[in-house]
Amino acid sequence: MAPNIAGFSTLRARSYVFRLPIFTRLVIALILLFWVLTLQSAWDVRQWGSLIPSTINFQTMYRTNTFPLIHLNLLHVLLNLIALTPLMDRFESENGTLVSLALFFGPLSTIPALLYVGIERLVLMRDTGVMGASLWVFLLMGVESIRTYRANPYLMIASYRIPTWTMPLVMILIVAALIPNTSTLGHLCGLGVGYVFGLGYLKFLAPPEKALRWVEGKLNLISRVPRYVSVDQKTYGRFGVLPSSNHSDRVTGTPMSLIETTQRLGS
Repeated sequence: MAPNIAGFSTLRARSYVFRLPIFTRLVIALILLFWVLTLQSAWDVRQWGSLIPSTINFQTMYRTNTFPLIHLNLLHVLLNLIALTPLMDRFESENGTLVSLALFFGPLSTIPALLYVGIERLVLMRDTGVMGASLWVFLLMGVESIRTYRANPYLMIASYRIPTWTMPLVMILIVAALIPNTSTLGHLCGLGVGYVFGLGYLKFLAPPEKALRWVEGKLNLISRVPRYVSVDQKTYGRFGVLPSSNHSDRVTGTPMSLIETTQRLGS
C-alpha cells in the first residue's frame, strides 16, 4: 500500500507526474537544472539570466526567456513548480506541445518581460531585476480567470457579487501585503498579458496549424516523443473551451521577492 500522509498519496502524486505532457516536463526539468547550476560558483547563473532592465539589448534579449527558469533557492523552485505545473499541464493539454513551446519560449515570455522593462525604466526610472516562474503563473491565472468568468461571472460572498476575473488581482494584493519586497509590477505585467491572451487577442501569435501538422508529420513526433500532445489530439481544441468550475480552485500563485538588487518571481 502506498504511503498516505494527511490525505496525500505518493502513488497518486507519482501517477500525476508520469502523465504530465512533454513540454510541461521540459519546463520542470529546465527549472531544476538551472537551480542545480546555481549551486556552483564558477558561473553566476542568476546574474547571467535574470531580467535586469538596464542590461536588455539585442545581444541580451535571451534574458526575456531565461528569467522564468532561474530561481533563488530550492524553496523558491518548489513553490513555483507547485503553482506552475497544473496550470502549464492544462495549457499544453488544450493547445498542444508545439504551440506551448512556441508561445512560452516566445511571446508569452518576451511580451510581459519587455512590458516590465519599459515601465520599470521609462516610467518608474528604476532598474530592479527579476527572476522566477511566477510571471508565467500569473499569466496562466489570467487566462484561467477570463475563461472562468465566461462560465461563472460572479463569486458570491455574503451579499456581494465579485467578478471572478478579479481573483488574480486579489491574489496579487494578498501577496504584496504578506510578502515583503514583492514585485507587484512584475505580477501585473504577467497577469495583464494573460488577460489579453484569455480574451483571444493574441491568438495570432501561435504558429499556424498547417505548419504544425507538417512538422509533426515530417518528424513523426506523435510516435517518437512520449506524452506529446498533437495539434489534432488536444483535449479541448486549439485555444480551449469554457472550463468547468472545478478548475478554478487549481489557480494559485507565488510572489516575487527581493534578493539583494534582483527580485525573484516566487516566494
